[in-house]
Amino acid sequence: LMPGNMPGQVMTQAEFDQITETSCCVLKDMGPRIEWVESYVTDDKIYCIYRAPDADTIREHAEKGGFPTNSISEVKQMLKPTL
Repeated sequence: LMPGNMPGQVMTQAEFDQITETSCCVLKDMGPRIEWVESYVTDDKIYCIYRAPDADTIREHAEKGGFPTNSISEVKQMLKPTL
């Protein structure tokens, strides 16, 4: 499951570091039921990939961390290039 994006504005590295620290603290408190895999930053959004049992767990993480999350999509399949 992944929150589709975290709307935002251009942020400094210090702001990204603070978001990362906040997220990790919330994840630690929530225990092993949710795992942050990685995030992708564009000009105005942050796309976050999580392993979680359901969308409610991701919403709980977002709420506890103060992260605005406007959509959550379940990943049904992963594709990898073959060469």
